[in-house]
Parts: sequence; structure tokens; C-alpha cells
Amino acid sequence: MYLLLCAAVLLAGYLLQSTTITVFYHRGLAHRAVDLHPLARRALIASGIWITGLDPKGWVCMHRRHHRYSDTEEDPHSPRHSGFFRLIFQQLQSYERTLVGLARGEEAYCGEVDDLDFGINRLNELGLWFVPYAVHAAFAVTLGLATGMWLLGLCYWLGMMSHPVFGWAVNSFGHAVGGRNFDTPDDSRNNLPAAWIILGEGLQNNHHAYPASAKFSTRPVELDLGWHIARGLEALGVLRIEWDLLIPEVTPEAAPARQDRAA
Repeated sequence: MYLLLCAAVLLAGYLLQSTTITVFYHRGLAHRAVDLHPLARRALIASGIWITGLDPKGWVCMHRRHHRYSDTEEDPHSPRHSGFFRLIFQQLQSYERTLVGLARGEEAYCGEVDDLDFGINRLNELGLWFVPYAVHAAFAVTLGLATGMWLLGLCYWLGMMSHPVFGWAVNSFGHAVGGRNFDTPDDSRNNLPAAWIILGEGLQNNHHAYPASAKFSTRPVELDLGWHIARGLEALGVLRIEWDLLIPEVTPEAAPARQDRAA
């Protein structure tokens, strides 16, 4: 029973932070593939950094630059230039540069997100980026001390703070290993294991061909749990999917790439 509880906490934390990133940050703010209810949008701007440790505006800016410069030397995270395993450090360094660029008002960064009517979080303005991570760590330790269930505390922390590893998996495997449904000008691939585990994010070739689509999958084997979560949230009134921008099903002749709404 204890192990089941630990597994449930790990899964719940992982789904909370992953949904925040893939549905709200990625499909919502970055590409406007879904329109967030005003209350949901305000809640996301206020709480996103506390859930994920990642600044909403900073994440969106870096991701849009990834699409604009995908697999070129200006890509914030490409295994072509950084190497497969070193990519996890490159994406961290790029995120830090993005926050600094936004804080300084540099056009190369601010111009990417001039449609967003909010700034970077106050924590990042003050250089206190580590506070959300410390809060999660403190809660995990408190949970272990209060219950004696140290594995439970560890599972909470791993579930909430797993995004650097899963982000690396998407950015590396999704641009190096897998098939391609569309002839995009970059190295994007559809890595099925990454897609199955990371709420559809491993379907990078599909996504780079149709970035404004809230649905990343084109075949039954291409499981996109983020899409199903988005549909459930739409039913609850949290967001509205842009149904007319969905990626088409793959046919023998691949469709041409669609222009990103955020570009």
C-alpha cells in the first residue's frame, strides 16, 4: 500500500507539472493552439512558476526561438550543435540567457513575446529563481519528517521537478531519433517512447510541421495524452481548442507545413 501511495504521488506531481507545461505553456501561451479562459490564464501567470519552477514568459520566449531557429546554431537547444547528452546543460544556459535578455529589454528576446501582456515573474527579476525549487524541496523534507515516509517525500519532489530530464528527452530524442511524417527543414523526429511518456511532446516532427495544432498526433500509435487532457479541460470550460487548426491525419502524401500563429 505504501508503494502504491508513493507511485500515486509521483504520478500526480508529474501530471500537474507536465500538464502545466504541455497544455498551458506550450499549446496555450506559446502557440495559441488553445485559448485559455481569462481566469485560467491569470491563475497560470501567477502560479506557473511555483508549479514548474519555470517562468511562463521565459519558457515561451525560449520555445518560440527554438521554432524560429530550429537546429541552426541559434537554436536554444539542438543536439546537432550541443551533442546529445550535453543538451541538458545547453537548455539550462539558454533559459538563463533568455531571462536575462527579457529582463534587460533586449529586442531579440522581447520581440518574440511582444503579444504577451505580462512580464517575467518578480522572482526572476530579483534573481530568486531558486525559491520555487527550494519550496518543493522543503515540502518534500517536511513530508518525510512528519510521516517518516521518506520515499513519499522523494516521489513528490521527483514528480514535481522532473521537467529538466523530460525536457532533455524531448529536445534530444525528438531531434535525433525517430520517424518523420512531414518534410520540415529541421531535424525534428517523432520519437514514440518520448511521446507516450511525456504527454505527446515527443512528436516533434508533427509539431514542427503544424505548430498551431493543439493535437500533435496523426496516427493511433502516436499517443498524445496532452491532447486528451486539453479536450477534458475544454469540457470543463478551462480553455477552448482551435479546432480549425488541427493537424491532418497522415496520408501517403505528406501535407505541407502550416505557419505558426505565434511566428
